Amino acid sequence: MHYMVLGGAERALLGLLNAIDTDLVDVDLFLNQHEGEFMTLIPKKINLLPERRGYNAIERPMKTILFEGQIGILFGRLKAKGQYLKYHHSLSENYQAVDASAFQYIADGVDPYLPSLYDLGEYDLAISFLQPHNIVLNKVRAKKRIAWIHTDYSTIHINVEKELPVWSAFDHIASISPDCTRSFLKTFPSLEPKIVEIENILSTAFVREQAGQMDVEQEIPSFGIKLLSIGRYCHPKNYDNVPDIARRIIKSGITDLRWYIIGFGPDEDLIKQKIAEAGMEEHVILLGKKENPYPYIKACDIYVQPSRYEGKSVTVREAQVLCKPVIITNYATAKSQVQDGIDGVIVPMDNEGCANGIINAIKDKELLNSITEYLSTHDFGNECEVEKIYSLLLS
Repeated sequence: MHYMVLGGAERALLGLLNAIDTDLVDVDLFLNQHEGEFMTLIPKKINLLPERRGYNAIERPMKTILFEGQIGILFGRLKAKGQYLKYHHSLSENYQAVDASAFQYIADGVDPYLPSLYDLGEYDLAISFLQPHNIVLNKVRAKKRIAWIHTDYSTIHINVEKELPVWSAFDHIASISPDCTRSFLKTFPSLEPKIVEIENILSTAFVREQAGQMDVEQEIPSFGIKLLSIGRYCHPKNYDNVPDIARRIIKSGITDLRWYIIGFGPDEDLIKQKIAEAGMEEHVILLGKKENPYPYIKACDIYVQPSRYEGKSVTVREAQVLCKPVIITNYATAKSQVQDGIDGVIVPMDNEGCANGIINAIKDKELLNSITEYLSTHDFGNECEVEKIYSLLLS
């Protein structure tokens, strides 16, 4: 894994690590950088390997690694940047999808300058939990390898010619949902035989225990209607549209609304700008990074995922575990996450439709009570998914 910052993939990894029975298997965890809010949540039963020079320079500022003398990694990244920009400029002007191909260029660029991890010995199974997958493929000695898909490939652009050789070299490719599988195979149809579906693993006991760790009333007061969203401040999460959506909700007469957002990321200044433009300073509140987000979910009235796209949101299911009604936008994989009107609500993607959907849900107390009752009688934990990994290990 890259690191343990606040994010959906990091949450999913924690679910997997907690579910693994270390009486059956020994587990080493290698992180490129030992940083992030979730570092303290790594289970004690997992052997966290030391951070290594080279790997810790892949994503840190170039100026920093230059001062550290990590010249090889710096050269690899600069070369990759030049190659990527040349490729990106060659794309059609009609090109619409988010270009995610830069990550593979960086991985290929730094690969020759990363030291081998063969000194760790040979593993029976090596899992690359977040792409790009070069490190587990080229630097780790293992009898079998699994690469993980966390993304809806219908929403992004990648350089297929550059990525296909990496994916093809793995024994298995783990997909978190049928929708993710379908979108991935439209891009890489030849890889269908390698696909195995393994849902993001969620421990209900862990989520509920963490939710009771602290009181957050100073940050989320008990009065009014409290909405909450969690995730990186970035384009896919669509938080830049939250201020306008909130403005529309308040204009409808729901004036006691507060929409809290936990996270961090490159769009923070943009979101703050949109808050100011919409005059929503009192109604849209950025809470920043939180080491333990679960008490905040427990304190909210409704959890909202207003994303432009998702693979399968871990936070939505965590909110359901805590019996919170969830509202999500109608992104491509939404129906694989929520049964509309039963365990949550799906609203349109556009700002007006999203606002109207949230307004209708807030006003429909019977619907919200019905969803809460349904959530309280269903177990959203799925620790048994780890059995699929044991099967792959032994097959």
